[in-house]
Amino acid sequence: MDRPVVLAIVGLTGTGKTELACEVARRVGAEVIGADSMQVYRGMDIGTAKPSPELRNEIPHHLIDVVDPDDPMSAGRYCGLARNACDEILARGGRVVMCGGSGLYVRAFAGGLVAGVASQRDLRAELEARDSAELYRELEQLDPASAGATDPNNVVRVIRALETLKLGGRPASEQRAEHGFGDRRYDVRWLGLQLERDLLWKRISRRVDQMFDAGFVDEVRALHARGFGPELRSLRSIGYREVGDLLAGRTTEPAAREAISIATRRYAKRQRTWFNAEPDLRWIDAERPEAALEAAQRAFD
Repeated sequence: MDRPVVLAIVGLTGTGKTELACEVARRVGAEVIGADSMQVYRGMDIGTAKPSPELRNEIPHHLIDVVDPDDPMSAGRYCGLARNACDEILARGGRVVMCGGSGLYVRAFAGGLVAGVASQRDLRAELEARDSAELYRELEQLDPASAGATDPNNVVRVIRALETLKLGGRPASEQRAEHGFGDRRYDVRWLGLQLERDLLWKRISRRVDQMFDAGFVDEVRALHARGFGPELRSLRSIGYREVGDLLAGRTTEPAAREAISIATRRYAKRQRTWFNAEPDLRWIDAERPEAALEAAQRAFD
C-alpha cells in the first residue's frame, strides 16, 4: 500500500520556511505541523519566531504551544505527538506540511528513533570529570559522523554519544544508519531552504533587532515572573539565555544582541551539517521563492 505523502520544509534558520509552508498549505489544502524544538513551549513566542496568531487562525498549525517551558520535550515525545496530528489530518482528507529547523525532530517523525542504551553511573561520572574539549576530540576520532552533527560546546550530547559508543559497542551514527527504514509509515519528501552565507548572516542580525523591537526583553521578563527561571533548559536556548543575562545585569543590550546573532549563526552551521547528512533532501535557494514554491507543490504529485 502506498504511504501517505508528507512534505518536510526544513533548512537553516532565517530562510523563510514558515512563509513557504503557509503558501504551499494555501494552494494544496494542507495543514502545518511545526518541527521546532522551541516553538512547542507556551509563552516563548518572539524569541522562537512563531507564526503570528493571524497566520495560525488562517492555516491550522500543530505542535506549537504544546507544553509549558518547565515541561521538557524530547524527540521521542515529539514523534508521538506529531504522528498523531498527522494521522488526524490525513483522516480528514487533508495534506500535511512539516515546517521547522529541528532536524532530529523531523528525522524521528520520518523514521522513528533508535533504541538508546541505558546510561551507566560510573561511566557517566568518569566522562563528566574530563575536559570538554578532550571529550569532543575523542568523539571526533571514534565517531566522526556524530561529532560533525554535535555542537562541541554541548557537553551533554557529546557525553551521550560517547556513552552510546562505549556501552553499545558501536557508534551512534552506525546505529542510526542501520535503523534505516524500519519505522517509515509516511513518504516524507524533504525540501531544504538555504541562502548564501553573507545574506543569511544579515537576515539573522535583522531578525535579532526585530525581536528586541517587538518586546523580546519583556517576554523573557514575564516568563521569569511566572516562575520559569533561567535555569530551565528551555530558557537556556539561544536568545533566552542572553536576554536572561541582560536582565540579571551581566551584559548590556548591544552585547546581548551581538551574542544572539553569533549563537544563531553557529546554530545555522550545525543545521547545515545535520541536513547535509539527509540523503533524500533537496536544497532550494530561498532567494528564488517561485522555484521553491513550485518544487514544494510538486512534492504532492
